[in-house]
Amino acid sequence: MSLKFDPIIGLNLVENPVEAILPRGEIQAFNDARLNEGHFNEPLTTFAVAGWTRTDLKAELDFLAPEVPTGRRFTYKAWSNPEQFLSDTGEDLRAIGGDFKRVEYTSTKVAGTTQNRGLVIHLDEDEFDKDPNWEQRYTQMLIRRLQLNAIRRAYALLVASAVSTNRTWSTAGNSIDPDNDIRISLRTGQDISGLRNNRAVYGQTGWDYRFSCYRSDGNAARFGSSLMSKEQVANTLAVDQVLVSETRYQSAASTKSQALGSNVLSFYQTMSPSVEDPSHLKRFVSPTVSGGPVRVFKVQKNEKTWVLGVEMYDQIALTYASGIRLDVIG
Repeated sequence: MSLKFDPIIGLNLVENPVEAILPRGEIQAFNDARLNEGHFNEPLTTFAVAGWTRTDLKAELDFLAPEVPTGRRFTYKAWSNPEQFLSDTGEDLRAIGGDFKRVEYTSTKVAGTTQNRGLVIHLDEDEFDKDPNWEQRYTQMLIRRLQLNAIRRAYALLVASAVSTNRTWSTAGNSIDPDNDIRISLRTGQDISGLRNNRAVYGQTGWDYRFSCYRSDGNAARFGSSLMSKEQVANTLAVDQVLVSETRYQSAASTKSQALGSNVLSFYQTMSPSVEDPSHLKRFVSPTVSGGPVRVFKVQKNEKTWVLGVEMYDQIALTYASGIRLDVIG
């Protein structure tokens, strides 16, 4: 038993300090108190900033929860739905000598704080012997894992606030029209919120059910509908964008579960989100001390072991809850 100082966790009383902290090659949650500015790696951070913006996972995250740059502490306005649609056909008439009617629009300010998130991995030099790109490779692995975690948090918030409807599409025959089902959901959501949802995301299984339903009866017109592209389906639904999610995560030892499964989720997002617009979901982000959205640390723990870490600051928030629709497809 020995007392050993480690730059990541401080003093440890352990038989084998390396293995007691974390088995080599495994990822652990990041604690910013364990790393200081001296461990910051600028070249890897530059690589990470570029890599953060060029993956399919990032595109899906931006589709669900567009970024809104903020400071660490910020406030945003919760959209007041009823006041935006109040109307009285005679209220704007001013009597001679009288005043115009005074109306008011209120809003609820919500205080928020972006959270420090990150992951680190411990690696033995023998695991990447003679690989000149090991730092970039493992940095990208950490970035993808952070993005996948954020996507799952975004789906969880949207699904929890959605009004759901069960649909049967798989082999339902010509009495069922999947696209019309979603149009009905969009119209119903608009009756509640006043805004027509402009984004729809299909789980991969839900998209396949749509395909199967349109091809189930041999009708030529329906067969053609089964081959429509995402852009054509978006035009049919009168939404800005349709996404088919193929994102999966490890849910069991031999199982990769779909992030959205057989569901179809529709919601509203503005093109340029801010702290005040009525988008359903936003991802508030703050820069790290490096100035970019992510920062990479690299620490040599002992003569053979390195610790690589990636950090960021963000907070995904449901900023408007009314009108989100979830069609559960079977």
